[in-house]
Amino acid sequence: MFKTAWEFIRFDKAKSIGVIVGILISTFLIGQQLGVFFFLTGLMGSLATNVKADIWVVDSKTDDVNQLGKLDIRTLRAVQGLSGVKEAFPILITGASCNYNNGTSGAITLIGVDISKLNTVLDSGKIIAGKPADLQMDGAVSAEFFEKKNIGDNINLGTDFEINGKRAFFALQTKGFRGFGSSISVTSIERARFYSNQSVNNISAVLVKLVPGTNADDVVARINSTISGVRAWPSQKLAKSTIKKILGSSGIALSTGTLIIFALIAGFFIIGLTMYSSALDRLKDYGTLKAIGAGNGYIRRLILTQAMFFAIAGFVIGMLLLEGFRMGVAKSGLIFGFSPLVISGMFLTIALISLGGASFALRRISSVEPAAVFN
Repeated sequence: MFKTAWEFIRFDKAKSIGVIVGILISTFLIGQQLGVFFFLTGLMGSLATNVKADIWVVDSKTDDVNQLGKLDIRTLRAVQGLSGVKEAFPILITGASCNYNNGTSGAITLIGVDISKLNTVLDSGKIIAGKPADLQMDGAVSAEFFEKKNIGDNINLGTDFEINGKRAFFALQTKGFRGFGSSISVTSIERARFYSNQSVNNISAVLVKLVPGTNADDVVARINSTISGVRAWPSQKLAKSTIKKILGSSGIALSTGTLIIFALIAGFFIIGLTMYSSALDRLKDYGTLKAIGAGNGYIRRLILTQAMFFAIAGFVIGMLLLEGFRMGVAKSGLIFGFSPLVISGMFLTIALISLGGASFALRRISSVEPAAVFN
């Protein structure tokens, strides 16, 4: 069976290559769109997932970590007094406009935190230049390596610029500490208030670390029932809520889904029509097989075996091209990857497209009479 299927594939190389090209195009387009989608959804909730806090306490109307309201500093003291809370500290997240020495300007998201708690907000593994203690200097903020195209190519340590008309300079450089929609810069909470002209009583959220062994849902319920005007979220749930809200209010999911559907449809018809054309060219060969005793069941298995050969070859080549694309765009900051489950799902989808496309040929071959070989 496998040898015969391989001989059929080898005999008509042009059409076999056409089928494989259709499959690899579908594989590449589906993987590309999924990769970009995973990257964007990762950025949407990155503030909640990057910060090493168990619970976020935010304004009662907040369901998006990128759009936090204001809280009074007294909320911090109320949270600190609850059982199960090991540590609680404030964070201030605010938008700001910047002017750079090269004449460009742009918007950033400024995160203010107590420098002693910086390791909770910013993973030390993402710091590629400078030291956390450097942010204690007057005017010191961090810069994100992958945002250099948006905030100016010169993000070297010591570079001066302005935040809301006030002097600042880059004292720390991060790589991979990013948000959705704007560049993130970290500084002390006092300096963030200074740049954004906010009162010392204003904070954006209270970050909570729990006593080991404490149930997060119990503490969340306790905060929500005892402190008015706030809402407590486990970090992962806040990230999921953020992603859900952004996807619901934007066209990202629809755009990605539409392109994937078109890739599936295009692949299905390219494969189907090419295999159908190949079947028409080989009618006498299939007729010969029937004439020597092969039934329709054998013919079906033969065609489906060819389809699986095509699916495997096209998928492998498509994934190699996709890996090249992934490595290329990673240099510009578009970083994504695929889990074994996603790769398995992609292959299953491609296999179904290939087998479905083979149905065009199956219908035609099933109707071939053994006598056709003598025509």
